[in-house]
Amino acid sequence: MSQPGRPVTTAAAPTAPPDSVSVVATLRKLIIDGRYAAGTRLAEIPVAEALGVSRTPVRLAFRTLEQEGLLEKTGKRGLLVRAFSEADVLCAVEVRGALEGLAARRLAERGLDEAVRARLLECLAAGDAVLAKGHLVEDDIGPWSRLNAAFHQTIVDATGSRVIGEAIARNNHLPFASSDSIVIDTGALEKEYEKLRLAQLHHRLVVEALEGRESARVEALMREHAHIGTRYGRLFGLEP
Repeated sequence: MSQPGRPVTTAAAPTAPPDSVSVVATLRKLIIDGRYAAGTRLAEIPVAEALGVSRTPVRLAFRTLEQEGLLEKTGKRGLLVRAFSEADVLCAVEVRGALEGLAARRLAERGLDEAVRARLLECLAAGDAVLAKGHLVEDDIGPWSRLNAAFHQTIVDATGSRVIGEAIARNNHLPFASSDSIVIDTGALEKEYEKLRLAQLHHRLVVEALEGRESARVEALMREHAHIGTRYGRLFGLEP
């Protein structure tokens, strides 16, 4: 977790492709590893140089990380790494799981319409495509993040509940709370591949439960699925 007072090391930062989603994932990893410690002021040019990318994806990444609650404004244009604890992250993830579980349960009770079902199946197909070659490369991070976000958002939006949607949106402003706040260790892509295979299996089971209108089962699946990033990495030798 990000802790104050730890040294900032940028020279050894992993290189990311010039895709804003990949830069976001890379910066999340650097923050959670303490490479950018709490209270550190981040600027576009030094970060872009450290990652070997242009300023544009860094600027977009900063905007995303600010929305996620990992960065906070200081002054007119500056951004600081926000302090957070492991307990903060785990609580926020648990809240998201509860809210998404509620959304999935309500959707199962009502039944899937064809448009929602088709969108979820598209997300499954996109996940299969990312994993089809049997390993991950850095260029897979962006597509996975987008399809994962689309999968979760489709379920939430399909409930038609503004209350649930707004509650999740508020919770998403906490560090690592949102469904697309994935942390991929580019130095352990073989292990990350196994983790994403499990996440894809969860997605498939969720769709199966929704199609079968199994409300209790799908709620439990969504609650458990929320912990992919905080618990399941240990199964594959990844840092939690």
